[in-house]
Amino acid sequence: MKGVFILGATGSIGENALKVLQQNSNEFSLTGISFFKNVEKAYEISQKFRPKYIFNQYNGNEKVFDHGKMLSDQEELLSLLQSEEVDIVISGISGFAGLNLNLVAAKSGKLLLIANKESIVIAGAHFIKACNDYNTKIIPIDSEHNAISQCLDHNYDQKDIYKITLTASGGPFVGKPISELGKVSIEDALEHPNWEMGKKISIDSATMVNKCLELIEASVLFDIPASKLDVVIHPQSILHSMVTYVDGSTIAQLSNPSMEIPIANAMRSTKRLTIDFKELFIEKTNLEFFPLSLDHNEIIDLAYDVINLGGTRGVVFNAANEVAVESFLSSKISFPKIFNVITETYNSFDHSNMCNLTEINEYNDYARNMAIEVIKSHTN
Repeated sequence: MKGVFILGATGSIGENALKVLQQNSNEFSLTGISFFKNVEKAYEISQKFRPKYIFNQYNGNEKVFDHGKMLSDQEELLSLLQSEEVDIVISGISGFAGLNLNLVAAKSGKLLLIANKESIVIAGAHFIKACNDYNTKIIPIDSEHNAISQCLDHNYDQKDIYKITLTASGGPFVGKPISELGKVSIEDALEHPNWEMGKKISIDSATMVNKCLELIEASVLFDIPASKLDVVIHPQSILHSMVTYVDGSTIAQLSNPSMEIPIANAMRSTKRLTIDFKELFIEKTNLEFFPLSLDHNEIIDLAYDVINLGGTRGVVFNAANEVAVESFLSSKISFPKIFNVITETYNSFDHSNMCNLTEINEYNDYARNMAIEVIKSHTN
């Protein structure tokens, strides 16, 4: 029986991970969970799955759990993750807020399944170094990156790869120019046609910023230059990524849109896990692929710039986006203004090669403040 600890158990990744655990309860047990402010859902999870340990990331929660030992700080959490009680760590925390706990998970020395792309975008070198120093094995559970990992040859050589292509559904506004989206509502932007996700990632999908973050993450995780990374629009969300080799062979991974599938794939050891899934191609299915629209190229080009320059670029890009999305969800700016906030904030910073986590936090604060000023300039 393998012990699993889920960071961010109350989010969409945590919810899907729990479904996989439930379907394979003869092989896995829930050792522990972490949560932020969703106390009620964390309590429901504790009642249903009876985890031995519970870590509260937010000190303002005072609800008493009648099952499970409460962990008091990150040092206690790290000690548990490094213990024999935990075999797999699943990280489903989103945003910059997940950085510190993901760095803790990187020191676990266990199998780390990660869906927090922002940590890798803003601190990829630190994250990878921590994993290497502590012999932590990383397997991505974003559907695109998990697909890439399945399509890559074992012990692949970068020279053998011609191109890695990530697919994007295009979100709820696929095919529509940004200039026509000035009056879309928050509800419209959250209405993803294929995936059920949290608010932040749903907006990121609608703006294509999620694909920017995924390009940067792919470069870090697979050590692939920007010149070998590409994006195509694929509205059906069935083909998740493909790897084209220099001999002309293209290997692709296909599955219906469900986060249970990449999570189950990442959790496997010598054999694949059995889960319930909807079979492909049992009815007429069209797979469509389109190039990016011209007005989305500017935001995608920023992702390539982050990959090529590194340093503070990822911190600034991520911070600007988080502030812009928060402002849109608070009805402070219109949907197209998200792009203005990101590009203007990003272009206002000179490039710098950061060397420590203190500077990462400082640049995050600088960029967030600059993004707020940009928003004020657009709303005054």
